[in-house]
Amino acid sequence: MLLHRRIYQFFIIYLLAVGFLFLVKYGMGLSDYVIPSPGDIWQTGSEEFVRYFSDVLNTMTVAIVGQIISIILALLVGITGRQATWFGSFIKVAAYNVQAYPIVAIAPIIFILLGDGVISRLIIAAMICYFPLLLSVIGIMSEPVADIEHFYRVTGRMRWQLEVKIRAFENMSKLTTVVAGSATLAMAGTIVAEFIAANAGIGYSIRIALFQSDLAKIIIALFIIGITLSVYQGLLEVSGYMIKKGWASK
Repeated sequence: MLLHRRIYQFFIIYLLAVGFLFLVKYGMGLSDYVIPSPGDIWQTGSEEFVRYFSDVLNTMTVAIVGQIISIILALLVGITGRQATWFGSFIKVAAYNVQAYPIVAIAPIIFILLGDGVISRLIIAAMICYFPLLLSVIGIMSEPVADIEHFYRVTGRMRWQLEVKIRAFENMSKLTTVVAGSATLAMAGTIVAEFIAANAGIGYSIRIALFQSDLAKIIIALFIIGITLSVYQGLLEVSGYMIKKGWASK
């Protein structure tokens, strides 16, 4: 149900956006060179769909790996910094300082040092989606679930692993929403990295289409990006629901 909702929501937004483009095109009498006709978009989609879909999968793979890295880092920092100690505060301040500079300013440095390969795209994707994840994880891990945790503390059964599990379980819906949202950031970060300087991925293909002033290709690319990302986010939400259901049954 969650997956279907994600997909039809995307279709509604995409069709409204394309419909607005056509409204502008025919309302202002713009030529097909400025805004392509429905026939041109359909023809371009028939010609470029397979290649663009492959490019999107390439980008999505990098984005997913970058997102996984950012999730692991956010969990490590959030769990380590959940206590109101000097070390916990130090970890949080150090993590915040990583995001003190905009990624657009750092990206050229990364490309200069590491080149335009997969590693550069991966680092930028991880950096862009890391900070929102970190804020949410720290907020969740730093807030006690008083009623439940008090019982385990009184009985002497509380361990840090159990504390983390309790707080994660009680906030699973928040964590799932944040992780699903970070997928968009990871994808956007990877596309930005490819657009700035890369030789593969859908961001690279969009940059070529932009230089060619081919709006039809960009519209097709955005469709494939959107539908692929919607499916992935839907799967993340379903996974979060299944994890919480599995934990509840134990």
